[in-house]
Amino acid sequence: MADETKRVALVTGGSVGLGRAIATELARCGWCLCLQHDHDAEVGEAVEAVEQAASDAGHSVDVEAFACDLSVAAQREQLVEEVVEAFDRIDLLVNAHASAPPTATDLLETSEEAYRSVLDAQLLGPLLLTQLVASEMVRMVEAGLIEGPRIVTINSISAEASSVDHGPHCVARAALAMMTRLFADRLGEHGIGVFEVRVGLISTSPMDPAYGRYNALIEQGLTPIRRWGHPGDVARAVSAVAEDLLGFSTGEVLHVDGGFHLRRL
Repeated sequence: MADETKRVALVTGGSVGLGRAIATELARCGWCLCLQHDHDAEVGEAVEAVEQAASDAGHSVDVEAFACDLSVAAQREQLVEEVVEAFDRIDLLVNAHASAPPTATDLLETSEEAYRSVLDAQLLGPLLLTQLVASEMVRMVEAGLIEGPRIVTINSISAEASSVDHGPHCVARAALAMMTRLFADRLGEHGIGVFEVRVGLISTSPMDPAYGRYNALIEQGLTPIRRWGHPGDVARAVSAVAEDLLGFSTGEVLHVDGGFHLRRL
């Protein structure tokens, strides 16, 4: 069992991509980590990398990995139970679970099945997990076990940028933005801060079919900061929330998008 004085973060999708980058940054700051993953065969490597990052920064932290399908209610409940059993606390939830890339389909031809599939994966799983964790946080705050916990959801610029070939994805992301506002409103009285990190174009492999197109747009000024974003940019934004640098804020959107959200003439 972890030392009860150590802060504990549950990071969904914590073994890959942005989730892994976030977990690594939090470990550098001395956080203990619970990495949710989708039965990832490489999760052991992720745990070792996170532990090494903590060690390099002079910290000794506990890192656990938990397999869980976030679309299944029983598995979500089991995940929260396992985290609480292992660490006795949850100080931070980071919803960073990465769903499959959206399939391009004309808005007028998108099926009901496509909407249901995307909404289940990108919205309902994170929303219902957040509900479970928030309830645990309230209980722990009222019992004096933790103070000032935080919830962060990693979202996409698709929450506000229309893409008519990816309707379900845009709808799900817009709903995630409202999810942050709702939980911020409900949990503020308990001292629980809720935030969204809205992510823009993050560096991808030059072999990605979309790389050339977006690389050219960036060079032409699509974003005021004319470069790709990096996973570390997102991880450091989460760390700012985790380290209570925004202690008198809640419901905020932290734009990590190179300025894409600015309305420019």
